[in-house]
Amino acid sequence: MKCSGAWILLIGGFIWLSYTVRLKQRETRQAGLSPSPNPDPSRGSVELSDGTFTFRLDYAAFRAEFPQLQSYQCRELIPGDGVCTGPPGPPLLLLAVKSHPASSARRATARRTWARPRVLGGYRVRAVFLVGMSPDPRHLALLEWESGEFGDVVLWDFAESHHNLSLKDQDSWVLSLALARPSGPQLHPPQHLFPPPGDDDEFVNPPAMVAYLSQTPNASHVIHGNIQRHAAVMRGGKYRVSSTLFPQDKYPFFPSGGGFIMPRASIPALAAASERIPVFPLDDVYFGFLVLAAGLRYRHDERFQVFGMKDEQCLYAEAMLVHGVSLDRVEEVWRGLYEEQQCNGMGPLPS
Repeated sequence: MKCSGAWILLIGGFIWLSYTVRLKQRETRQAGLSPSPNPDPSRGSVELSDGTFTFRLDYAAFRAEFPQLQSYQCRELIPGDGVCTGPPGPPLLLLAVKSHPASSARRATARRTWARPRVLGGYRVRAVFLVGMSPDPRHLALLEWESGEFGDVVLWDFAESHHNLSLKDQDSWVLSLALARPSGPQLHPPQHLFPPPGDDDEFVNPPAMVAYLSQTPNASHVIHGNIQRHAAVMRGGKYRVSSTLFPQDKYPFFPSGGGFIMPRASIPALAAASERIPVFPLDDVYFGFLVLAAGLRYRHDERFQVFGMKDEQCLYAEAMLVHGVSLDRVEEVWRGLYEEQQCNGMGPLPS
């Protein structure tokens, strides 16, 4: 498959693009980058302004509270070499899915439905599942089998955890930038990336995405998603951030982690921003800081149903993704829309 595409859909986080660690390191050196995107420990702080608020990120506070996020050197245990190699073909819409190592059933459901490789509206749609380590050896064995069978798994050597989801974002920037400067005829970076946040409990609708991209003027100039505007910082619960780490009460704009679409053209600026910004322990907020530092823009659309929606069959036809959908319901909706054609205007998909 030639990954000469335009877009990435990030589901639950950010995109992966890579072939081997050795090649990644070689390409980043050729591009003038360090093989590790981690901040310089000698730096003091970074200030970013969006015109309404100024945000201060202090490196010392991040190193004290989340040292593993600031010092991690990425190493792939399963590199997922097969996603972006092969003969020429249509541009790629890459569905990059942050997946838990234990979520084999969810990955299987996705592969039977929305993550199945196919060509839609002039795009080659392909999925890749981004996974961290599990202490259960059975999970690793199953991931190795999935990789051999489908070629769509990337496994890193850090532990799968809520805070470590940001590492999937951080590594992706440098890997993507390396692929944007391919060294041979068999490597072709996607033009569009769709990366949702750290979850794989999604109904994803590639036909709706392809139609949206083709109908949206200047689509390749912005990042598309359900944009959260100056969300309040939470001081308790799962999304707790201490006032020592981040004293402000508001975050910059960010696309909600359920999923968003980003163009390939945004990758170099995001990769450069990741060299300057400490790794924030919430992946969608971290992405928002990278976007702000990179000077990129958003386009908000309610069809990114990241908070769920009314569970009616034909409403799914209009949505680009719906977060929090059970496995059985994903298959039921997909079958109803694209096999049984229960809603007006829905036709069968290419196999």
